[in-house]
Amino acid sequence: MPPIAQRARGTQDRGAGEASDIVTHEMYTFRDRGDRSLTLRPEGTAPIVRAYFDGGLDQEPQPARLYYIGPYFRYDRPQAGRMRELHQFGIEAIGESSPQLDVEAILLGWSWFQALGIEGINLRLNSIGDEVCRPAYRERLRDYYRPHLDALGPESRVRFDKNVLRLFDSKDPREQALKRDAPKIVDHLCEPCAQAFALVKQTLTKEAVPYVLDPELVRGLDYYTRTVFEFQHQSLAGAQNALCGGGRYDGLAAALGYRSTPGIGFAAGLDRTALLLKEAKPMTPATPDVYAVALDAQDEPDLLHVAGLLRSRGLRVVVDPGAGRLDAKLRKAARRGVKVTILIGPEEREKGEAVVRDMRSKTQVSVLQRELVSTVIDTLGRP
Repeated sequence: MPPIAQRARGTQDRGAGEASDIVTHEMYTFRDRGDRSLTLRPEGTAPIVRAYFDGGLDQEPQPARLYYIGPYFRYDRPQAGRMRELHQFGIEAIGESSPQLDVEAILLGWSWFQALGIEGINLRLNSIGDEVCRPAYRERLRDYYRPHLDALGPESRVRFDKNVLRLFDSKDPREQALKRDAPKIVDHLCEPCAQAFALVKQTLTKEAVPYVLDPELVRGLDYYTRTVFEFQHQSLAGAQNALCGGGRYDGLAAALGYRSTPGIGFAAGLDRTALLLKEAKPMTPATPDVYAVALDAQDEPDLLHVAGLLRSRGLRVVVDPGAGRLDAKLRKAARRGVKVTILIGPEEREKGEAVVRDMRSKTQVSVLQRELVSTVIDTLGRP
């Protein structure tokens, strides 16, 4: 990923779009002691597209499937679920225009929430067309809103001039009736866009993923084309109910000054997701599989080596450091709910052995240290 603090530059604005909330309100830009204008990165997709080209990934087999995770910054009013420093993870598939990739991205987001055990997720879906059909629709939308300009707030008037689609993002109560009656872009898609969107919907239905068509969904960044989507949860208030959002951005690379290249991806807010998980169920640490005890400081290096081997097999291992009574260490292991405890002391070291204790059956066996990993795995019943 690019550095968090970057020199402020026009390409960053072009990536987000000059009428987007990020550019107009939320860019965290300041001057450093060298009087240089710096911007804290506000989102991940545009930097990933730059890295895709600058790192030569466009010369590799396509599409390039990438992921990222890290902090991002928005100069916004802090509140529950919306902070100035936020954490996101995202995925991108760059270099392929097939709508099946759109479905793959949506399914990945859906399966992530399912794996977390979060219920009540709503998938909102829309298509916002492309450079072929969207210009005519923009004019149709301007024609609709033009007689009602006096009813628009100052921010919406700016959006009317710079990116009229963003009027669908308005939260002004006075503008909601206008939004409901406005012409919808799904009724003005060109044939290729309509066919691509139909394929996305058909495949989601086949995969039994429920969705709601939302003709007012345009997303908050201006680089999206065709498929756009959001995963929402109604227990989060208002504009903070979006947990994850994304879409296709076939025009972004060209806007950043690179060769025109299609892409699709999403970003998920980890802070909001963690907030929802905390409300839905208590956050409890995972129970370790193995508790490793050295009865003498000389045995700790061997124990750490064995712990590393077990972790490489996917096991959760806690090493109890330092001296202490064996019965106290075993009580700590029992309180943690571990299934197996490993013991190495002076007697075991002298014989080149270790004790493997099954905490469930209260039985134990001495084995050669070279057989320790396989014995622990067998005791746990792991393949």
